Amino acid sequence: MKIGFDNEKYLNMQSEHIRERISHFDNKLYLEFGGKLYDDYHASRVLPGFAPDSKLRMLRQLSDQAEIVIVISAKDIDKNKIRGDLGITYDSDVIRLMDTYKGFGLYVGSVVITQFSGQESALLFKQRLENLGVKVYIHYNIPGYPSNIPLIISDEGYGKNDYIETTRPLVVVTAPGPGSGKMATCLSQLYHEHKRGIRAGYAKFETFPIWNLPLKHPVNLAYEAATADLNDVNMIDPFHLEAYGETTVNYNRDVEIFPVLNTMFEQIYGESPYKSPTDMGVNMAGNCICDDAVCQEASRQEIIRRYYQALNDILTGKRPETDAQKIELLMNLEHISTEERKVVSAALAREEETHGPAAALELPDGTIVTGKTSDLLGPSAAILLNAVKQLAGIPHESRVISPEAIRPIQELKVNYLKGKNPRLHTDEVLIALSTSAALNPEAKLALEQLPKLSGCQMHTSVMLSDVDLRLLKRLGIQLTCEARYEGQEK
Repeated sequence: MKIGFDNEKYLNMQSEHIRERISHFDNKLYLEFGGKLYDDYHASRVLPGFAPDSKLRMLRQLSDQAEIVIVISAKDIDKNKIRGDLGITYDSDVIRLMDTYKGFGLYVGSVVITQFSGQESALLFKQRLENLGVKVYIHYNIPGYPSNIPLIISDEGYGKNDYIETTRPLVVVTAPGPGSGKMATCLSQLYHEHKRGIRAGYAKFETFPIWNLPLKHPVNLAYEAATADLNDVNMIDPFHLEAYGETTVNYNRDVEIFPVLNTMFEQIYGESPYKSPTDMGVNMAGNCICDDAVCQEASRQEIIRRYYQALNDILTGKRPETDAQKIELLMNLEHISTEERKVVSAALAREEETHGPAAALELPDGTIVTGKTSDLLGPSAAILLNAVKQLAGIPHESRVISPEAIRPIQELKVNYLKGKNPRLHTDEVLIALSTSAALNPEAKLALEQLPKLSGCQMHTSVMLSDVDLRLLKRLGIQLTCEARYEGQEK
């Protein structure tokens, strides 16, 4: 993979910049962490070289100064909101995140349940956490938030919220997903700290949009494509331009809320520490791009992937058609075509040739391999075998899986599990390959190539099963699918 981002420079520069921001206040900074603190695969795709766990690794450099507060909305608990990329509820993800952060040696101080208005499900979750020995605080739903500032900055507003007891200079406020109440949690703490005579600070960490890249830079456009369902729009920060005469990029929600935040700061502190939304940010990612051309191309590919994902979600009823239309407008703006994704035309050509579902995958050296549907394998399973054989230098006609390894799996599926399709899914073909590897050196060699598929591009002419999608994602393959079910007419 071509590298466009200097990850080590980022870790050092980012942690130092946060330390410097802490020093601006009374050695107490509440840092709102937008996006994913852990497993940020979007950033790793559009900034090749950015490690998915970079933000956690950066915080590890501050581990002696930092504690984490996880925020979850009572409304999200009550409606069992699902984290789309993992398929688990937000409350389950809170527990997963706590374990993850602790595994990295970070201190998780507490959990805050926000927007509480008596939900029984939220109280049950609070009890569950407390049974695990976790400190839990309640923040209440404030009528008229965020515009009713006299109420918000009062004992009946933020003052009604529990004061979160923290012990370290840097308090990282994070959440399972957007809309959880991270910013309100930070501001509530500023109010409580001020009443205790402490001039605590607030800052925001958002990787995207990158403030010191051009507005229409592909990296920033890829962020718009990723958040099409949230109606986020990148824009020039007018407050920063007016204050400093410098053009910077932010997004609509932060720009729209800034006048309210500014008034809140003035009400709490007597003056605002910031002149613009950009001032509030601490993100240094834009300073660590080492090959802009690589990041631009990676971002163009990400926009195409987001477009196909939107089309798939529309077909399955998960999203409205307008999401795909928004991304299509971005593609037209940047003159991006799906033809730039080489695996698309290769997969469709293979389907036309074989009259059945097909797939194409681009290997690290640019070679494209294809896979077709057969009596034994679906297209995604076939392409995995073809790809690892190509990487291992094994002739295409060589069998790396013995019939003895495949037959019992097919019998299990059809005879015992009452399935109608004897073809092997991707997980089943890898089990068969690993079984064959015990006796077949070529199968063992093929199996050893799997890590090389991480970051490879793949396209299928039909939508895949959840089983195949999950396994390809675990392998790190960057997949797109035509928005069409198997057997559906074009």
